[in-house]
This record gives sequence, structure tokens and C-alpha cells, in this order.
Amino acid sequence: MDISKLEDILKREPKYRQEQAKKAIFKDLIDNWAQATSFSLELREKLNKNCPLEIKAEAFISKKRDNIKARIILKDGLAIESALMRHKDGRNTICVSSQAGCSLGCKFCATGKTGFERNLDVLEILEQVVFFARYLKKRKEKISNIVFMGMGEPFLNYQNVIEAIKILNSKQGINLGARRISISTIGIVEGIRKLAEQDLQINLAISLHACSDKLRLKLIPTARKYPIKKILEAVDYYIKKTRRRVMFEYLMINNFNDSEKDAEALAELMKKPLYFVNLISYNPVGSFNSSSSLKIKRFKEILEKRGIPVTQRYRFGRDIKSACGQFSLNKYEN
Repeated sequence: MDISKLEDILKREPKYRQEQAKKAIFKDLIDNWAQATSFSLELREKLNKNCPLEIKAEAFISKKRDNIKARIILKDGLAIESALMRHKDGRNTICVSSQAGCSLGCKFCATGKTGFERNLDVLEILEQVVFFARYLKKRKEKISNIVFMGMGEPFLNYQNVIEAIKILNSKQGINLGARRISISTIGIVEGIRKLAEQDLQINLAISLHACSDKLRLKLIPTARKYPIKKILEAVDYYIKKTRRRVMFEYLMINNFNDSEKDAEALAELMKKPLYFVNLISYNPVGSFNSSSSLKIKRFKEILEKRGIPVTQRYRFGRDIKSACGQFSLNKYEN
């Protein structure tokens, strides 16, 4: 899909054509301009030639059919990955990528092992959502939530991510409520503080994964630049400005960060109002392994006993390498 020339093509048309075109793309979810029957045949042919709506992608469906991964091929041949998570309660959550690859090199993440290619532009971010919105429309379903938890660090592509969110939130776009959109960051302090100033009621999640800088540095190279104290100071500023809850994601890694002592240390960090914890079973990528169900249960019990709000993330798509931390970067071969 490439609609970068859309405004230029429609500038000689009546002004309402722009709104009609946006409606056709984001609401009617057409995949060919021939379906935009309110446009002249000549204009439809011109748009098909210069603003194609086809999304070049491969889809992979999990055995449980509760997760679909899309490998979307971009115009320069890079292939990024996104996922649709279909919850038992009927919700449909799309996990969106913000970069092709990632420069942070986190030890628990497959994307970090592939290196960094480039930031995604606004339309490439939107294309991922449109792909799954079309899929759901055929089944008479809609998107419930969007999470920027895919490939890349959203705050290192801040402006494009925010512009994409504004379109997703707008009545002329996907028209999804801001509170149904979440950004996850490894702890880019500047991004957290900038988001606090935005007039957007989106959700913020912090990938914490350890309670000390020494341990966190073994997982996250940027922990040296962004120690936990600085991250929490930025989060407190964000909460002061927005009055919104912040989720702290915590990967449960066997014999690394899953002891009772670790749970007590996490509880001490998380005792502030509007903090809450999301425990995530680690999906093996490198030399680490996931904590056992029994350890996770005990860890959660300690947090609850200390009065810390805590949830546990359901596993999606491990069999198609679509679970948390498993997206990878590919070069598409024709």
C-alpha cells in the first residue's frame, strides 16, 4: 500500500474528495480503488496506478487460531512483522512494529539480534493496522486495541508513531479510542517526558524486567544510559501530568529474575499509586528459559500480598514465532 501521492493527485478535485478517500481506506477498508464507486472511472484508474492499496504480506496462523502473524513486505524489500491477538472474550488486539529491526540489542528479544535498518514512516505503521482491519472486517469484527509492542523502540521513532496514533484515533481514520492504544518502551526517558506533554490519553508501558541496574544491564544495554531511578522519575512526571496508570512489564526468566527476593524487590519499587505490574512468561529466544508456572504463581502471590496490582499476560503465537520478543527482520526475496 502506497498512498504517499494521494493528496497531490486529489488537489485538483473538490475538497470533499480527500475525506472520501480517507473513508474508503480506513473505514470502508477497500483494497482496490475500483471499489470507490463514488469516484469517476478515470480517477479510480489513476489512483490504482499511483496509490495502490494492495498490501504485500504473508500470514501465519497459530494452531489455536488465536494469533495471526503478518510479515509485511515494504517498498524497499524489508519485511516487518505484526500480529493480531484474538482474546477469548472477543477482543482483537493488534501488536504493531515501529521500526524495521532495532538498535537496542536487548538479550531477550529476537528483533534486537537482527540489527537496525530504519524507522518506519507513518504510512508503514498504518499499513499494519489496515491489513488486520481488512481481515477482521471480512469476519464482521473490529479492532479492539492497538499496542506498539512489536519490532523496534517506539520512542526512537517518536514523531512518526505519534502521527500514526493521531490518525488511528481520528474520526477520519480508524477511529479507535486513545485509551485503547498503548506504547511500550524500554525506558527512553526523553520519550516518556515528551508523551506526558501530549494531549493524548494513550497508555504507557515500561519494559522493566529487573529490579536492579546491575541485573537489568545483563538484559538491556541501554540500562547504562537509562538507570531505573531516572526511568521512575520520568514515569512519576508522566503520572503527575496525565493522572494515568502505568504498566510495568516484567519477563519471568528462570533463575535470573524470578526468585522470592526478586519479587520482594519489585514490590518495593512498585508501591507507588498508579503503578501496576504485568508478568510475562518468557518466550525463549537465546540462552534464557522461562520460569516455571509454579515460580510465576509464587512470584505473583508475593506481589499481591504486598498490595501491588498485578496481572499475568496470556501467551499467544509461540508456535509461529509471534509471541512477545519473537518478531524478526527479513529481507524479502522475489
